[in-house]
Amino acid sequence: MCEAPRLRCGAGDAAAAADVDVVTTGGRRRIPARSSVLASASPVLASILERRLHKDRESGKAGRSVVRIRGVTDDAAAAFVRLLDAGRCGDGEEDDMEKYAVQVLVLAHAYQVPWLKRACEGAIGARLTADLVVDVLQLAALCDAPRLHLRCTRLLAKGFAAVERTEAWRFLQENDPWQELRVLQGLHEADMKNPDLKQFQPPGQRRRKWRRKRAEQRVYVELSEAMDCLDHICTEGCTEVGPAGRAPAPAPCARYATTCRGLQLLIRHFSQCHRKSCARCQRMWQLLRLHSALCDRPDSCNTPLCKRFKQKEQEKASGRAGDDGDKWVLLVKKVKAARVFSSLANRKQKSSTAQC
Repeated sequence: MCEAPRLRCGAGDAAAAADVDVVTTGGRRRIPARSSVLASASPVLASILERRLHKDRESGKAGRSVVRIRGVTDDAAAAFVRLLDAGRCGDGEEDDMEKYAVQVLVLAHAYQVPWLKRACEGAIGARLTADLVVDVLQLAALCDAPRLHLRCTRLLAKGFAAVERTEAWRFLQENDPWQELRVLQGLHEADMKNPDLKQFQPPGQRRRKWRRKRAEQRVYVELSEAMDCLDHICTEGCTEVGPAGRAPAPAPCARYATTCRGLQLLIRHFSQCHRKSCARCQRMWQLLRLHSALCDRPDSCNTPLCKRFKQKEQEKASGRAGDDGDKWVLLVKKVKAARVFSSLANRKQKSSTAQC
C-alpha cells in the first residue's frame, strides 16, 4: 500500500466542504474537490490553484474556482481526484487502480505525484503480459517510470519469443523500426550489464538479431542521406555536378566528405559509361528509381528520369506480385521512415543548439 508523504489532516479539515471543481475534458463533468488536498498532493496543482484563486479574488467571481484536467476520460479524472483525496492506495481504491491505472499514471507524472506514480507502476506491472508489454514499455519511457520499464525489460528478456508473435510487436516493426531497434538495443545492453537477466538470455540469438537490425537501419539511413544529396545536386548543384546552366558551387556542402562526393563521381561515371552490365551504373539506376518512389513533386523535379520512373511504377503497381515487388515496397517504406526520423533528429538538434 502506497501513502502520500503529507501531514495528517485534522477532523475539521477532513470534514471541510469542497471549494473547487475539477472540470474534465470538454467540460462534461465537474468533480468537487478540496483545494488544500490538491495543493498538498501536487506542486503543479498547487501552482495552478494559486493562480486561479488569485484571479477569481481579483475579478470578484462568486462560487467555486475551476481546475481543468484534460487528456483522460471523465472516470479516470474522477479516480485521480479520489486517490489524491484518500492520500493512499489501499483496499478501498483497488477498483480505481485496476480500471484506470494507465491514465492515472499519466496524470501522476504530469502533476508530479510520486507516491501515486509508484502505485500505478506497481498496478500496471502486476498485470503485465506479452500482449501489453510493447505498449507499456513506450508508456514507461514517456512517463519516466523506471520501475515499470525494468519490469517490461524483464518480461521481454524472459518471453521475447511470445512478444514477437503479438500484434503490437508486428505493428511496431511495420510502423516504427527505430523503436524496435531501441527495444532490441535495450535488451542487448541489459543482457550485458544486468546479471539478473543473464538467465533469460537465449544463447546469442537476440544479440545477433540486434546487430542485424542495427546494420539494416544503418543502410536505410545511408540511402536516406543519398536521396538528400541527390536532391541537393540536381537542384542546387555542388562542386563537380549540378543543373545545366549553373556554375559549380565554390565550396563543398556539409555532406561532401561522407556522401555527396561519392554520389557526384557516380553521376559523372553514369553519364559517360556505355556498358550494359556495369555494376556502378546499375547502382545509379536503383538510386534514381528510389528517388522517384520517394519524390512527391515529379512534375517540377529536376532529378533525371524522375517522372518517367514514376509513370512506370504506376503502370506496374496493379500487376506487381511476388517477393521482388514486396521487397521494393518495403525498402521504400523503410527509407521514407529513416528520412522522417533523421529530419526530426536534425530539427531537435538545431533547436537544442539554438537554446544553448
